[in-house]
Parts: sequence; structure tokens; C-alpha cells
Amino acid sequence: MEFSTLTVTTAGHIATVSLNRPEVRNAFNETLIAELTGAFRALGDSPQVRVIVLTGAGLAFCAGADLNWMRRMAGYAPDENRADALTLAQMMHTIWSCPRPVIARVQGDAYAGGVGLVAVADIVIAADTANFSISETRLGLIPATISPYVIRAMGEQAARRYCLSAERFSAAQAAHSGLVHEVVPAAALDARVAELAATLAANSPEAMRACKQLIQDVAGVPIDTDLITDTANRIAEIRGSAEGREGISAFLEKRQPAWRNA
Repeated sequence: MEFSTLTVTTAGHIATVSLNRPEVRNAFNETLIAELTGAFRALGDSPQVRVIVLTGAGLAFCAGADLNWMRRMAGYAPDENRADALTLAQMMHTIWSCPRPVIARVQGDAYAGGVGLVAVADIVIAADTANFSISETRLGLIPATISPYVIRAMGEQAARRYCLSAERFSAAQAAHSGLVHEVVPAAALDARVAELAATLAANSPEAMRACKQLIQDVAGVPIDTDLITDTANRIAEIRGSAEGREGISAFLEKRQPAWRNA
């Protein structure tokens, strides 16, 4: 894969996708949106990849929309504007629904759509120097395409505050709201992300895929007979899978499961 706005590397079973527009604080434009969508689709389909780390080059994680792109959008006809917005919405959904676990390594500030990228990740580790802002209302806009993921991550009440106020908030405040899982000193960020990625890569790839889908399907659903039946069917199916049988056998035989040596 060749990209002009991203750097994509793979080491073992861990892929790293880095936004690579540091001169504009890794802001979105149509090329970056298309390349992120393509990269996550390809990595999600790769049997070699078990974990994806999403980060940014330079000082910022992602500053949201590129100003030149926004100027072009202002001149779009309504149909063009909707089509353009849909590509951003589809990119967010592609990352959120990627079958591989996604770790956001937030080394710097995340604003607007950059907060969306944080929210679609499964696990978020941020440097204590990072700041966040859902800044759309300051520009006369609304955080529409990122809102489903931001509200799920932060909860409705925190989302009300930060989406309406557009104020800047710290990594510690982001962790308190649920948007970020861990805050670490900037000097410790790489080590913590590497440690967590290695932990994930040691797990069953198929179980992680099924677990990610399970959480997305079960979240917010009433606990009724249909859900009880569905979850029972899912555990029965994974127990009977090749990796499920291998994992139980390895545990009982006190050995490493085969996927750790694959």
C-alpha cells in the first residue's frame, strides 16, 4: 500500500497507521479520508494483522478539518456537500467497525474530527500533555458525523457539555469522561502502547474479532429473551471453533496456544 498522507508500517502482528501531515497538524482533507478508509479496510482484512495502532506524526494527533478543504466545501452544491460529508462518516464507521482492535496513541492535541478518531478506537492511551476540543460550534458547525461515537465514548451528559461549549479540555478530563482509557507521561507513551499492543496480539485473533462485534451488538440493547439466546449462541459457536478448542486445550495442557507462534 502506498499513501501520500499516511505512514503505514507492520511489525509482527501489529500495524501502525500514522497520520502524516504534520505541517497542518494532521488535519483531514479528502485524500486523508480516502486513504484512512482504504488502509483500515485492508488491514482489517489482513490475516497477518492482529492489532492496529492509530497515531499522528509531529506535535498534534489530529486538528480536525483542513482549512483549505473547508473552503472548498463552502462552495459545494448541496448534493456535493452531502456526498463529501458521507465519505467522512463512512471513514469513521470503517475504523469503528474494523475487525481488529484499534489502539489510539494520542501523542498530541485532538480537535473536532480528531476527537472522532479517538472515539472510534477501542482503546485510547493519551500523553498527559494532549488537549482535546470538540470545536465545531465555534465555527458555526455541529459535530454530526462523529457524534454517534463521541456520545458512546463520553456518555450523553459529558457530550452535551463539550459539544456545546467547544471548550478545550485536558487529557485528565478526557479520561474522567471516558473518552480516554489511560493517561501517561509523554515519555512513557510509546512503551505503554507497545505493551498493550503486545498483550492484544497474544490473544486469539478470532476471539477478539467476535468479542469486538459482541460489544458493539450488545451495548444498549435490552436484556431480554432474544439477547440471552443470542449471547448463548455466540459462546456456543466460539467454543466449537478451531481457536476456541485450541485455546481450551492449551490451557488444560499448560502450553502456549498455537496462534502465539503463528
